[in-house]
Amino acid sequence: MADKDGNKVAKDYKTDVEFGRKGGFHVKGMEDVDWGMKSRLSKIFQPESGNTVMLAFDHGYFMGSTAGLERLDLAMPPLIPHVDVLMATRGALRSCISPHYNKGIALRCSAGSSMMDDDLSHEVIAVDIEDAIRMNASCMAIQTFIGAPGEKSSIENLCKTIDAGNRYGIPTLGVVAVGKDMERTPAFFKLATRMLAEFGAQIIKTYYCDDFEEITAACPVPIVVAGGKKVTEKEALTMAYLSMQGGARGLDMGRNIFQSDCPVGMAKAIGAIVHNNADVNDAYDIYREEKGE
Repeated sequence: MADKDGNKVAKDYKTDVEFGRKGGFHVKGMEDVDWGMKSRLSKIFQPESGNTVMLAFDHGYFMGSTAGLERLDLAMPPLIPHVDVLMATRGALRSCISPHYNKGIALRCSAGSSMMDDDLSHEVIAVDIEDAIRMNASCMAIQTFIGAPGEKSSIENLCKTIDAGNRYGIPTLGVVAVGKDMERTPAFFKLATRMLAEFGAQIIKTYYCDDFEEITAACPVPIVVAGGKKVTEKEALTMAYLSMQGGARGLDMGRNIFQSDCPVGMAKAIGAIVHNNADVNDAYDIYREEKGE
């Protein structure tokens, strides 16, 4: 095992140089995976842009009902045509979402304590591989708590899911968890995203931060940025734009879409940034037009 003392601080990220193994496949680092996994990855990342817009509404697995998600059966259908992937639990999908939409599915496969617990980091694998196959999952999402009390068990959950997914050609989405007592620094996100990629996760979900282009450059698989807490529409679009400019391959938006005063407008605006390289002002105009301003 390498001795951490005396290690040089990484600094040469070559952020202006494209990923070295491009090949003929549009998803970073996935040139050599098998056909089935490439097929599922192509359901997540549009071949034309190489990017993705995910709609996250898996919050109920630890928060219960939250604003905007009181009625999944009513809130989600208007938004689904404007996104590429639905990130949700199997219960929500089976009960509230019609399969005829035929969108990519990022299936929430980890679960743990409710938000009433002070420590959410002790999760378990809550969906086995057979049910992920029955759900036709495009990827399996596992929360991973780096630097938290449950770090070791959450890494074990991730690795077991990666192994199961590799057997059946289903990618794993490693979700970098940030608890209330965990740092949100570039150094932390560089560590966490690289660890999850080295464990074998095919996609990483994390948060935008300073020096983000260094984080994406150092991560050999695509990074999708989490929307995080609800902010103003202009702030959310600015974060989305900076994330994509910093090397993200997509956004996983939840509250900043379904808690917006115009959810469809926000979904369309995020899509314009992710797939059409729209800037913040153009995206904001799309939101306002849908809102009727």
